[in-house]
Amino acid sequence: MDSDGTQDARGTHANPVPRPAGPPPAMPPRPSVPPRPDGSAFLTWLRTPRPEAAPGVWRFGYRARPEEEPEAVPGRQLLTGALIAFLVGWLIWSLLWNGYLGGWWLLPLYAMIPDSWAEPHSVGAVVVVYAYYVVVALIIMVGVGRLGRWSEIWRRYGPPAWRRTPGHERPPAPEADPAEWPALRAAGASDAADRLAADVRAGLMRDVDHARITRAWQGVRSGRHSLATFTGAVLKDGAAACLHPSGERDLSARLARHDLVTGQVRLGTTADDPRNPYAYRGTGLALGPDLLGTSLVAVGPAGSGKTGTVVRPLAESLCLHALAGRAAVVVVGAAGAGLGPADAYDVVVRIGNPESVHDLDLYGGTTDPDEAAAILAEALVGDLADPHPGSDSRRSTTVLAQLLGPFRAVHGRFPSVPELRGLLDGAPGPMSELRTALQDAGQDSLLRELDARERQLGHPGDVGGVLADRVALLDRPAFAGFFDTSGQSRPFSLKALDHPVRVRIDLPERGHADASRMLARLVLAQFTASVAVREDRSLFACLILDDATGVVTPEAVRGIQRLRSAHAGAVLTLRTLDDVPRPLRGPLLGATGCRVALSGLTPWDGQDFAEVWGTEWTETRDVTDRQIIAETPAGKAVHMLRRVITGKAPTARAVTVRQVERERWSASELAHAVPPGHAVLSLTNVKGEHAPPLLVDLRD
Repeated sequence: MDSDGTQDARGTHANPVPRPAGPPPAMPPRPSVPPRPDGSAFLTWLRTPRPEAAPGVWRFGYRARPEEEPEAVPGRQLLTGALIAFLVGWLIWSLLWNGYLGGWWLLPLYAMIPDSWAEPHSVGAVVVVYAYYVVVALIIMVGVGRLGRWSEIWRRYGPPAWRRTPGHERPPAPEADPAEWPALRAAGASDAADRLAADVRAGLMRDVDHARITRAWQGVRSGRHSLATFTGAVLKDGAAACLHPSGERDLSARLARHDLVTGQVRLGTTADDPRNPYAYRGTGLALGPDLLGTSLVAVGPAGSGKTGTVVRPLAESLCLHALAGRAAVVVVGAAGAGLGPADAYDVVVRIGNPESVHDLDLYGGTTDPDEAAAILAEALVGDLADPHPGSDSRRSTTVLAQLLGPFRAVHGRFPSVPELRGLLDGAPGPMSELRTALQDAGQDSLLRELDARERQLGHPGDVGGVLADRVALLDRPAFAGFFDTSGQSRPFSLKALDHPVRVRIDLPERGHADASRMLARLVLAQFTASVAVREDRSLFACLILDDATGVVTPEAVRGIQRLRSAHAGAVLTLRTLDDVPRPLRGPLLGATGCRVALSGLTPWDGQDFAEVWGTEWTETRDVTDRQIIAETPAGKAVHMLRRVITGKAPTARAVTVRQVERERWSASELAHAVPPGHAVLSLTNVKGEHAPPLLVDLRD
C-alpha cells in the first residue's frame, strides 16, 4: 500500500528514471541551511510549537508580535532619563531623612505603634521604624522607576535580552505529545502507535516519514482504505510504512528549510523596513499548498534569483510532499536550468534528447478528439488569438477536430506529427487515403467533417496553413523520436496527476525557442484540463513553469482561474511583464493570488504591480519650524545666549498629522528601492486571507 492508499501509481506513465552513473548536477547550496530533521533532532522538531499565524508567516517556532510598533525611546535618552529619575528619588529621600520637608511623613508610623515602643532601646520599635523607612523608600523607588522607565531598561539591556533562545520546556503530556501518536490511540490503533513511537525514540523516523504516515492515516479516516491494512503495514515496516511508489523516503539533498507538519518551505526573512507592517518584520516568509493553491507569478530580470530562490525551493518542497503522498508536481524548464537532480523526480522527459527515457504525449492522454483538438489548438496558436480576455481559438479547434476525429476512427489512434502536418497542409495523398478508409468503414458523419475541411482549404480565412506551420516546428530531426503515437515509446501523460508523481520536463530552448514556448503552452493546457477531471482532489497538483514567456494566453488565464477549485495551482516566472500581451497583464495578476516582484524591475512593470496592490490610508506628519521673535530685552538676551550655545536661532515646532491615501508600493519604489536579493511579495491563501505586499530578503 502506498501513501495514498493506491497501488503503484506510475504504471506506463510514471516509471522512475534510472539514476545516472555520476553524482546528479545540483545548484550551489544556499548558505546557513540547517540539516534535515532526522535522528535525535526529529523529536525536538516534532514538538516545536507551530502557532496559527497570518498567511506566509513561517510558523515553526513563531512568536507573535503586536500589530502596532511600540514607542521606541532612543537608548541615550532612556538611560539619561533613568539616571535623572534616580537622582530625583535620591533627593526626595534625602530631604525627607534630614527633615527639610517636615515630619508629616512619619505621622502614620506614630499612629500605628504604641507609646511603650518609643523607649530608646526597644527592639520592636527599631524593627518597625526601619521597616517603615524601607516601605517609604520602596514607594519612592517605584514612583521614580515608572517615571524613568526602568522596566524598559531591564527588558532592553537586562537578562531578558541576553536569552536569545527559549529555554528547554517540559515534554508534553502523553495525550498531547505528537511523538506518541495520540490520534491513532484515540481511534483504537494502539499497537501501531506504539510501533511508531518506538521508532521516533530510536531515531529511525524522518519528517517525510511522519508526513507520509499522517497522510495515510487521513486516508483511513476518510474511508479510502481500511484500518486493518494500515495497521498491518505499520506493524510490519514501522517508520518505512506506506512508501511512495518509487520506494524513496527522502530527497538526496535539500537546499531550503522545510516544515512538513505545516507544509511550508521558507523562502526568506521579512525585512525590518518601515514599509512592512510591524507584525511581519523579522519573521520568516514561507509558502505552502494553501498559498500555491491560488497560483503564483514571479517577475524579475535575468539574474534576479527567480530560479534559485523561488522555483527551486518550491519544486523541492512539492517533491517532498509527493513523497509524503500529498501532492503531484510537474516542473517545466529549459535543460540545465537547475531545477533539481534527476533522482529527485520519478519521470524526467528530456525533449530533443535521444537519451530521454520518457516521451511526452502530444494529446494529453485523452481519447476524445474534441478535447485533444482544444488542447492542441491552444498549444499551437493560443498566442496568436486576440489577447483580450474574452477571445478564444475555436476556429483552430474546429479545424483540428475535423481531422483528428476521422483519423482516430480509422487508425484507432491520433496522428503523429508528420501525419498531422500532412493533413493540415491538405496534401492530396493523406486526404484521399483518409477519405477512402472512412468510406470503407461507413463513417458518413465523419466524411462530412472531412468534406468541410476540404472546402475550407485555400480560402483566405483558413487557419489550416497557420496550424501546419506551427506543427512544422515539431517536425524537425531533433524531435524525430518524440511525440510518438504508435505505442512504441513510453509517453508521459498528465492524466497521471491522480497519483503522487514527480515530473520534470526539460525543454529544448537552445535553437528551438519557438518550439519550447509551444510545448510549454501544451503542458499548461494539458495540466488545466487534467486536474479539472481528477477523481481524488485531496491530492494537491502543481505546475511550475520556470519561464512562462509566450505562455500566457486568454485561455491560459481562464484555466489558472479554475485551478483553485480543483485543489491545484500554477507557478509562473517571467523576466518582464512585456512578455505578456498588454490586455492580459491585469487579468494575469488578478487571477494569481501570490505575486512576487523581484529586484531590478522596470518602472513599467512596477506600475502594473502598483495598480494591482492598490492604495492604503496612512498617517503623515508635517513638521514646521517657526522662528521665535522676542519682544522684551530679557527675552532677546536669552535668545542671544541660546544662539551662541547652539548655533541656531530659537524656533517653535508645529506638527500637523493627516490621513492620506497612498500606494502601498509605487512603481518608482519597486524599480529603485528593492535591494539585490530581495523581493516584494503579496500572498493570498485559498480561504481568502491575504498578506499585504512585504519586502523580503530571499538570501536569509
